[in-house]
Formats: sequence, C-alpha cells, structure tokens
Amino acid sequence: MIIKSISLTNFRNHITYHLECNPDTTLILGENGCGKTSVLEAIYILTRGKSFRATDPDIIKRGTDFYRIELEYNNGEKSSAAYDGKNKTFLILDKKSRRLPKKHKHPIILFLPSDLNLISGSPSRRREYFDRTFSQLSDEYNNSLSKYEKSLRQRNELLKSDQVSPSDVFSWNLLLSKYGTNIHNYRQKFTNLINENLNQIYYSIAENNDEVSLKYESEASSLNESEYLKKLEINLQKDIYLGHTSFGIHRDNFDFVFNNKLANGSASRGETRSMILALKFVEANLMNEILHQKPIVLLDDVFSELDESRRKCLIKNFKDHQVIITSVEDINR
Repeated sequence: MIIKSISLTNFRNHITYHLECNPDTTLILGENGCGKTSVLEAIYILTRGKSFRATDPDIIKRGTDFYRIELEYNNGEKSSAAYDGKNKTFLILDKKSRRLPKKHKHPIILFLPSDLNLISGSPSRRREYFDRTFSQLSDEYNNSLSKYEKSLRQRNELLKSDQVSPSDVFSWNLLLSKYGTNIHNYRQKFTNLINENLNQIYYSIAENNDEVSLKYESEASSLNESEYLKKLEINLQKDIYLGHTSFGIHRDNFDFVFNNKLANGSASRGETRSMILALKFVEANLMNEILHQKPIVLLDDVFSELDESRRKCLIKNFKDHQVIITSVEDINR
C-alpha cells in the first residue's frame, strides 16, 4: 500500500497541513520544532491505530477541541481518524469504528533518533521498542500484551490495599500466567528469528568480522503456565510489602551482544549505529516474510545522526519501500 497524501487539522502545532507523497521517497524539510515529526506520528496513527509517543488529549492543538487526520492511498482508498476530546473514531471505506480494523493496519518501520541510543538505554526502553515491533508481527502477541498490562495494573492496585489475601489476586494471577507465558514464548521466537540474519546484515554494513546478536533474558524462561502461577503465589507477601508485582515478563530484558560481550560498553559509537541499522533491516525483512507486506518506512531526522556510508546503506536497503523522511537539511546536498 502506497500513501498518496496526508492532511492534518488541529494536529499538534498544525492548524492545517497537507502533504503530497511520492511512491518512493518523500522529504519533509524544516527547522526543529516546526512539526515534522507530527506528520510521521499522524501517518502512524492511521496505519497502526495509535500514536508512538502520546495519548490523544496531548495531540490536539492548544486552543482547539478536536483533531483530524486524512490519508489517501494510490489505489484511491481513503481513511481518516478524528478525536473530539473524548473519543477517537476511524472512518475506513465509509465505515466508522472506535479502533483501526486489523485488515486496514499496515506494517511500519519507524526510525527515531532515540533508537540510536537503544543499546545504552534502559531495559524498559528496549522492552517498549521490541513490544512495538513484535506487536506488528503478531496480532496474538499484541492482544496478549494488552491483556497482560491491564491485569498487571489491576493486581498492582490490589497490592496497594490495606489488606490483601491470596483469593483477592488469584484471578489476576491466572491471567498474568496465561498471557505472560504466551508473551515470553513469542519474544523468544522473534528473538531467534532476528538472530538468524542480524549478524549477516551487520557484516554487510560494517564489512568486518565482528559478531553481533540479540540476547533475551527472562525470569519466566522454561516456565510453563502453572509454574508461572506458582511463582506469583510464592511472591505474594513480598509483593504486598513492595506494593507491586515483582515477578513477571514485565521485567524482561533485551541486550545486544558484540563479540561475546555486552555491546553497551564494548562497542563504539559507529558500531552501535551499524547494529541498529542492521536491526531495522532485519525487521523490514521479517515484516515482509511474515505479513507478506512491505512496510512503509518513516525516518525521523536520523540522517543528521549518521555518517555518509551509513546514509547510503540506509537508502540502498530501503530502495524498494515507500520512505518518508524528515530532516533539517536537504539530504541530497
């Protein structure tokens, strides 16, 4: 699916905005703070169903009471999303819905400047990153993650109560066990798929013999659903004391390994950038293989963070995709 145009109304700092997109590469040029990233955010909402950086009330332009996004595709189809301060509504092929229908979601490769710090960032930042990626690869993963997070919030609220008994949290323990083991299995599966090609693609970028891989660590490793449940029950008194759930896949970690050492601390700045580039290319390949769709590529001001060779590599690897780029300077210069 190729985006032909996008129009915004009262979105972030845009009163109105219209962009005609090329089927290959579109450059959005402008100074920092002019709203370039907001255009990518709007595209993400109408292709994935929600923003990658905020909730709807934060998106409405100050002083207004709604926002609207409209997309037109090269095949003539149109879609829109509107938020009135209370509810968000999608209009797809003249049908309204509160959520973006599954069949109208499109895979996206989103490349933010902060992604270049993924290796040195916090475990929660890496979990969030891979959750967003894996949710695109599997609807079941996305649904399990949503239900797990809701159950975790409910259990944590109970743990803050004055008196908590095992029966109070039992139903939430069951749900956390069910969805937690499912999420763990998918995380392990997708990590293995990433590692099948990550090193080879890294080599094509860096042109050396360094070895790179993604390491997935979880307290739930090798646990089945009943063992996961038992662990939650054993930890109840500890959790009551802490006021939150101390065991579970919400504490998982992903680490990048460089020549058999943690990349954070052993890999140079250039090497970490090559690893992230390789990761993006692997993600695009997986989306194409699993979903049988080429993802749209959204690049938010990352060219200024890359040297000339890595810029060329980025362009080369995404030459067969629709790419929409934001930049403060003309990248053709």
